[in-house]
Amino acid sequence: MKTFYIETFGCQMNAHDSEKVIGTLVSDGYTQVESPEQADLILYNTCSIRDKAEQKVFHRLQQFKKEHGKGKVFGVLGCVAQQEGERIFERAPHVSLVAGSASYSKLSSMLVQLEAGNRRVTGLSFDSAEAFETPFARRDNPHRAYITIIEGCDKSCAYCVVPFTRGPERSRTRESVLNETRELAHMGYSEVQLLGQNVNSYRDPSGGCDFATLLRAVGEVDGIRRVRFTTSHPRDFVKDIIDAIDENPVLCNHVHLPVQSGSSKVLAGMRRLYTRDDYMQRIEWMKQARRKISITTDIIVGFPGETEADFEQTLALLEEVEYDSLFSFKYSRRPNTPALALEDQIPEEEKSRRLTVVQELQRAIQVRRNSALVGSAEETFVEGYNQATGQWIGRTTQNRILNFTHPIYPGPQNGTTMTGTFCNVRVTRAGPNSLAGEALVESN
Repeated sequence: MKTFYIETFGCQMNAHDSEKVIGTLVSDGYTQVESPEQADLILYNTCSIRDKAEQKVFHRLQQFKKEHGKGKVFGVLGCVAQQEGERIFERAPHVSLVAGSASYSKLSSMLVQLEAGNRRVTGLSFDSAEAFETPFARRDNPHRAYITIIEGCDKSCAYCVVPFTRGPERSRTRESVLNETRELAHMGYSEVQLLGQNVNSYRDPSGGCDFATLLRAVGEVDGIRRVRFTTSHPRDFVKDIIDAIDENPVLCNHVHLPVQSGSSKVLAGMRRLYTRDDYMQRIEWMKQARRKISITTDIIVGFPGETEADFEQTLALLEEVEYDSLFSFKYSRRPNTPALALEDQIPEEEKSRRLTVVQELQRAIQVRRNSALVGSAEETFVEGYNQATGQWIGRTTQNRILNFTHPIYPGPQNGTTMTGTFCNVRVTRAGPNSLAGEALVESN
């Protein structure tokens, strides 16, 4: 059992967790393969934020077991593993490993048990310090790296499973975060992204450092050209974070600040711990900043009790803020959450209608905001090359995708590539989800 395949569902936190798992497995003598058919050990790193993601995992488990599963060992990792625990063994008896994200530091010992033939191995504790140690993280992107600075959540929003699947908030020490950042810079990484369920709730357990202070310190590490962070909670989002972004261009001028609803009544039902006015105060801080800060958000439609008037307030908020992009979802009933007990559930058809309205309005806003950038010059971090379009793929400091052509380097050739470099690009066209442009080349 020395080959493995891992499939990841969910957010950047899950993606980075998979990097930790891959690195640990490789250090223990395993070889990663590209398809489950080639693997002895098949792992699904799971998300349980929405019901469909959870159902997809179990469908994948059953389907693959039926078609190709003979002689394979299966493991379920991440949020569904933590949420369902040993019930997974009942629902999918061919699964041998169930481990939540806080147990990855013990993965090597769990692998020993699997290799010894143990049919049911679990790792479901919420250990605090050990979970952050990532000495074997296998980062496939050689230029951008994730750094987990805080795990878990203490907010207990009515719709959210994170407190049950990720546990309470546990922050790393400031020095351990900075040491990892310095090591990444030494290895040639030019961009890091600080991760946490509520990243701006960070507090150094050794004392004296909040998130804004940590952000400034990471932005001063030699060799790091860009620093991003996600996801922020409005309750803990303070003006000092904006001041830090204004002070140092290494800190990307992009903030993802989930609002979820434009109605204070719905926000109270969601247990979000802020009102619409509280949220808009934070938006005002960003709009008054010296740098132009790109603002993105999350929206949930159809939360129990959301009236048409509440929904109209959300649409009005979108028009007022003019987000650069958003993630929008229909409310999904999740186990162990307080919202399960709420009455006045919104019919599925109505939730679908509201979601469509939000997405159409936001598309128009994005077309308008992106079109305003035509003619501007944007520093672009090159992430790859699209062979089909003949364009380099880049990302601006505001987190906009910018596809562009280059007169001197039309594409990868003779072993050279622009991937991982920075390039100034003139924006020539704009769509709802991306920009297009031409590289600016200095004349002799």
